[in-house]
Amino acid sequence: MSEVADDPGRRRSIKAMNEQLLMDHLRVGGRLTRTELAELTGLSKPTVSSAMSVLEGAGLVRVSGHRVGVPGPSAALYEFAPDAGHVLALDVGHRYLRGAVCDLTGDALARLEVKSPAGGTRAAVAEMIALSKKLTQMAKVPRRGVTQTVIGTPGVFNAEDDSIRLAGSLSGWEHPSVIRDLRIALGQNMMVENDVNAAALAEQAHGLGKDVDSFAFVSVGTGVGMGLILGGKLRRGAHRVAGEIGYLPLDDDASTDERDARRRGRLEASASAAGVVRAARRAGMRGAVTAERVFAAAAKGEPRAEAVVASEAIMVAKVICSVVAVADPELVVIGGGIGRAVGFVDRVRSELEHISPAMPDLRVSALGNNAVVDGCLAAGLTRAWSDIARF
Repeated sequence: MSEVADDPGRRRSIKAMNEQLLMDHLRVGGRLTRTELAELTGLSKPTVSSAMSVLEGAGLVRVSGHRVGVPGPSAALYEFAPDAGHVLALDVGHRYLRGAVCDLTGDALARLEVKSPAGGTRAAVAEMIALSKKLTQMAKVPRRGVTQTVIGTPGVFNAEDDSIRLAGSLSGWEHPSVIRDLRIALGQNMMVENDVNAAALAEQAHGLGKDVDSFAFVSVGTGVGMGLILGGKLRRGAHRVAGEIGYLPLDDDASTDERDARRRGRLEASASAAGVVRAARRAGMRGAVTAERVFAAAAKGEPRAEAVVASEAIMVAKVICSVVAVADPELVVIGGGIGRAVGFVDRVRSELEHISPAMPDLRVSALGNNAVVDGCLAAGLTRAWSDIARF
């Protein structure tokens, strides 16, 4: 008897590989007969028949008609069952909560955006739970049909105590009850991903980083952060803080809000939207000052706003220069509300050319406000398919 035949573990491994191979062909090739699958994969017809019976019993494939118009009896056509599982993605932002549900092909079945509640952490958790219910209802997916949930949030997830730290602008988000309550409501099969890392994954899956081996996604808006893809993989670092560029000591402003700097990092306190507003007020702008208003005024040539935006471009250029000096990515994608402001990338590029040891391709993200949600969907699909491969 052969060594393979004597090894049950190896037999199970080969069986799982065969099943995964057949599912992959159905995902890419559409409806196929067992004979066609045998020809495409090189597996024997009995092996294909056995594997397809297992997959059909698990609800991962289904019969969707018969092949007609060919010699011999009609053969059953099989297709991958995209509704065998679903991913729920939620993006926790300072101003908005966003979410989506997709099937196993990645097709979004529902999307929704609501304003973040003003009632603190408990209100935010309650709104996220309510948002998830609305999304599954819109997608017509029962809660048990959601096989993976991914939460995109500022900060660093600590798996040891199931909590988030360095959450920056989300006050109270670091309390352990946050993730505990979400797991109780949304299920234990839930991942927590840094929001900017998720945006980088979205760029890799659907955006400017799709065919790029190494790139950085730099987000500048209500917060400041980076997702770093090197060698095609998201890099988190030994303590999972890779990309927390808000803590870089690159601000030259003695008037930085020290309390805010301790809470979210010196650079983020200066370069985030709140930092832009503080700088504009110090420059003499009055009234309802917002980062949007500052950039709009700068576009019209208002001197005080111009000075604030110029200073912001210098800070962001210094950040990117630091990234280039350490990681040397071929592409840097800028996102976030400030990063996507009209003309801002040109200001940053102009500053970067004077200080950087090399010039990466510097571009503005086209994914818009759905970048974090789409990245969470991508991460959830990867996990879902990994789980399916082990079923």
